[in-house]
Amino acid sequence: MRKRLSSIRPNRRQVFTAGAAVAASTVAASTVPATAATPGGLYGSGTLGSWANGTRAISTETQTRRVVETNGVYMFGDSISVQDGKSLAIRLLNRDGSQMAVNNWSSRPTSGAVDALQQWASTYGLPRRILMASGSNDIFDPPKFAAQVDRAISIVGQNRTLFWVDLQVVRTAQTAAVQLADQRNSCWLNMQLYDAQKKYPNLRIIRWAEWLWVKPYRLANYLRDGVHPSVPLGQDARNELIVQSLTQR
Repeated sequence: MRKRLSSIRPNRRQVFTAGAAVAASTVAASTVPATAATPGGLYGSGTLGSWANGTRAISTETQTRRVVETNGVYMFGDSISVQDGKSLAIRLLNRDGSQMAVNNWSSRPTSGAVDALQQWASTYGLPRRILMASGSNDIFDPPKFAAQVDRAISIVGQNRTLFWVDLQVVRTAQTAAVQLADQRNSCWLNMQLYDAQKKYPNLRIIRWAEWLWVKPYRLANYLRDGVHPSVPLGQDARNELIVQSLTQR
């Protein structure tokens, strides 16, 4: 599995070419909706609707404090993580014994995820590894993303590692024009991550989008709607990439 899931390191030209070509104890959630939006918007993907009542999976205070005490992993994510977070926590625990506390909320943009990171840092403190699986809902307003990455780094500090899963969003239920905008905006967000990595040595990008691009059939087989991983195939593949990065020495 390790060899098959190894990531690549493309340059900017390769990223945009690929983009054009593919034109734990929790407060449990029920079903996981696809990334939701209303028509309009400046960037072709629409406008993000309210996420306040989105499904969520958030670890209890007891579990969160235990993760800090044992130097486990914090996870902050969106609906993909609501779907996959429990499976990921089990995989990580089985791999190296690390416990995970999750703060996952469907349709939440990265600004809200970083707010949650700040709240947990102030309330509980931080373990040495923080996982951000956020950004899918930033396709509606990509220019704001880089500042949120900077915010997250400032909260984490220089002595911890911030892991970030890159983005692949092309909502297959949408029109061809919207799908093209989704892909373009996903690439835009990813380039902001790659640029941030040049500034911050403790930022590690988990290259899920790149793994999907390597073999085009993966987009159909490993994503069920162009956003969320299929279960179990896509879920297992994405979670394995994340666990490999979290446990790499």
